[in-house]
Amino acid sequence: MSEPDTAPSAPPAATAVLEAPEGVGTFDKEGNYIPRQITDQDIEDQHLEDAYTSTMVQVEDGQIVSGKVVKIDRDEVLLDIGFKAEGIIPSRELDISNVTDPGEVVALGEEIEALVLQKEDKDGHLILSKKRAQYERAWGDIEETKEKDGTVSGKVIEVVKGGLILNIGLRGFLPASLVELRRVRDLQPYIGQTLEAKIIELDKNRNNVVLSRRAWLEETEKEQREAFLDNLKPGERRSGVVSSVVNFGAFVDLGGMDGLVHVSELSWKHVDHPSAVVQVGDEIEIQVLEVDLDRERISLSLKATQQDPWQEFASSHQVGELVYGRVTKLVPFGAFVQVGESIEGLVHISEISSHHIDLPEQVVTPGEELWVKIIDLDINRRRISLSIKQAAEGGVVAAEFQEHFGEHAYDAEGNYIGAVNEDVAADQDEAWAQYYSEVGDGAAPPEEGGIEDAQGGEPQVLEEPVAPAEPVEPLDPVEPLDRVEPLEPVEDPV
Repeated sequence: MSEPDTAPSAPPAATAVLEAPEGVGTFDKEGNYIPRQITDQDIEDQHLEDAYTSTMVQVEDGQIVSGKVVKIDRDEVLLDIGFKAEGIIPSRELDISNVTDPGEVVALGEEIEALVLQKEDKDGHLILSKKRAQYERAWGDIEETKEKDGTVSGKVIEVVKGGLILNIGLRGFLPASLVELRRVRDLQPYIGQTLEAKIIELDKNRNNVVLSRRAWLEETEKEQREAFLDNLKPGERRSGVVSSVVNFGAFVDLGGMDGLVHVSELSWKHVDHPSAVVQVGDEIEIQVLEVDLDRERISLSLKATQQDPWQEFASSHQVGELVYGRVTKLVPFGAFVQVGESIEGLVHISEISSHHIDLPEQVVTPGEELWVKIIDLDINRRRISLSIKQAAEGGVVAAEFQEHFGEHAYDAEGNYIGAVNEDVAADQDEAWAQYYSEVGDGAAPPEEGGIEDAQGGEPQVLEEPVAPAEPVEPLDPVEPLDRVEPLEPVEDPV
């Protein structure tokens, strides 16, 4: 800018130097006028586009930028980051939960971060990703949290096979066995809930984050668990609800912690699978076997609350009694016979028969039912010795068989006549009397040429006559033997 033709005159020496009004030039010490500087930048040698470009944000692929949401569409969001054009965030790049409505994730005017996917696509657009920026930020935060043994918080966004997916800035996997203190079967109610969890596994190369809410619960409820275990004593009985059934047993919720009933403690009988005895949701009474304070484990027993069948058998039977049983298994040295519920005794091969035998199957077969005599009872070792050959000699019948096989069931000659029931006997007599009154006493033979009807009707004549028999040729005469050779004597097998 050129100076004015006539510069303002300096103020008189006698007067004070005055400040120049705003918007005009100034004077130096000598009183010379200095024009006001119009601009700090001189662009007369630059193109306007270059000047405009120099004021824009510089971005590169993979860079994290900040900006303001200026528009929300159904399938994309526009973000102003100070670039020559707004950046585009496709809806699939908004959040790891793959929401369908972008308005659920961001709001107009909201300041957010995004990662540059493409500085310029084929249409010249800047493509951004909000979820990738969250992912990068989250890894740094999660690694720091893991080092400090802290906790993370995230919303449950999905139920997958074996557990839940939490949004913690990235996809964190929470196994079903680690959701609660005890295993949860139905995970659907957790959708949408925000959960606290500990990080138990972290692998950025595999993009793998494993969480445990149970670890967080155990940490926060440690004092409660310790108090619960302190009050739980071996031998006491508690009521509980079956929370889970597995191949090796059943877990029972005792109202604070779960205890395990091993399959061997479910019943006095043999159990093929725990589900044959209990089901999830069953309320049962159990006995505490052991409390492991260090490992925080509780061992329980269901059969301990039931009567021991061996003790029950021993209290109602004694040596010398006869019991009825079924052969269950043959072994080279004898046969096992079931004589009660879950009670089997051994008949030694020497007690099977009064004569010598080489193998049990020479006399008995599996499934056969027979009488045996109790010759020994060892409850401590849970063994019963039985005898078939001594049972054949007779003896006192056990109490449960007295009604049908007591002395009253045999006549004077020892023949079995069965249990006497006066009502049944009267009915039988009446039925036989009616039968004889209708058909007679059965002494008269049927009339020739037919069979008399059982109700006294006309004889039923055979439709086809019987053909005469063919003549029989006489046999050749047998020549008499000179003598008969004697047989060799047979040794007594005994």
